[in-house]
Amino acid sequence: MSTFGEYIRNQRDKKEMTQDKLSKLLDIPYTDVSKIENGKKKFKFDKLPDLAEILNIDLQELKDLYGADIMIEQKKKYECSDKVFFVAEKQENYLRNKSAKQGNLKF
Repeated sequence: MSTFGEYIRNQRDKKEMTQDKLSKLLDIPYTDVSKIENGKKKFKFDKLPDLAEILNIDLQELKDLYGADIMIEQKKKYECSDKVFFVAEKQENYLRNKSAKQGNLKF
């Protein structure tokens, strides 16, 4: 397993692409690529489709890894236990079921 930035570096390396080349294709500063790969800067969410296309990787996989990094960052920021992920999954299931039941109501 790896962080979002490490994953990007891995995928870029597999394509034998330099940070400079990737930065030009994404239209972002060269220094940002290094910071993103080292976890010192967040990648802009709206650029994920471009990144997926450039590196020829699945967009959903990229979104999931991006979201996981954010969740872990928030867990640390608010000093939550690992249980927070279990609680979040239960809440998400509850909300999904609640929405499904409301969608079936006839007026």
